Amino acid sequence: MSDPRKDPEDELAGTEQPFVAHLMELRDRLIKALLAVGVVAGVLALYPGPGQLYDVLAAPLVAHLPQGATMIATSVISPFMVPLKILLMTAFMVALPVVLYQVWAFVAPGLYSHEKRMVLPLVISSTILFFAGVAFCYFLVFGKVFAFIQSFAPKSITAAPDIEAYLGFVLSMFLAFGLAFEVPIAVVVLARIGIVTVAQLKNFRGYFIVLAFVIAAIVTPPDVISQLALAIPMCLLYEAGIWAARFVAKPADDEDTPAPSSPAAKS
Repeated sequence: MSDPRKDPEDELAGTEQPFVAHLMELRDRLIKALLAVGVVAGVLALYPGPGQLYDVLAAPLVAHLPQGATMIATSVISPFMVPLKILLMTAFMVALPVVLYQVWAFVAPGLYSHEKRMVLPLVISSTILFFAGVAFCYFLVFGKVFAFIQSFAPKSITAAPDIEAYLGFVLSMFLAFGLAFEVPIAVVVLARIGIVTVAQLKNFRGYFIVLAFVIAAIVTPPDVISQLALAIPMCLLYEAGIWAARFVAKPADDEDTPAPSSPAAKS
């Protein structure tokens, strides 16, 4: 199989741009991405508003607090800064398709056709999987985890979590589950570029299960529910990655099969 980068007529020949032109294009792409985030942030600031966004984020915890208990702010500026951070985070996630498109538009001219066919689906699927991990954490995991934690609280203690600490906890959990749902993408990429084979991925299955539970024990709270909620999907997604890798794995004979010798070489 010929490598497009080695062909006499390179499809990227003549597309090189000066370094200054690249910097100017990068600046324009960054401005467009920031404008998209800014516009979404402006809309969200008007409706539903930073305070309402935080209420939505805190709903899974508030639903399991004792009756009459509320969250508190231990810092003077926390009631202002924490909702603002939530607003910017939500705006970035909503505008993420535009941001990724700007990234794609910047790097696409330097890619070969076969690389474009691979990169664009990976970008789209990785984005969808990350959002799926965040949604899974918010709608399914948080409710079970907070109910489990509150069930251990002594009757003499009134839970009043700090809003800034809760924000840090939520962001770390969102990041953990979002990245965990990227397991199929990592498996497919490793198989496609030839670092591992499908057979090697199957043989590594047992080690990955142990690794998944170790990672879940490190990045999640010390409760069984959240650890299982992270480790089990990782194992299932690893299996999905193996299944997908069968269709995109690099053929073993691409590098091992020698090129046919010419008639002149035989004579």
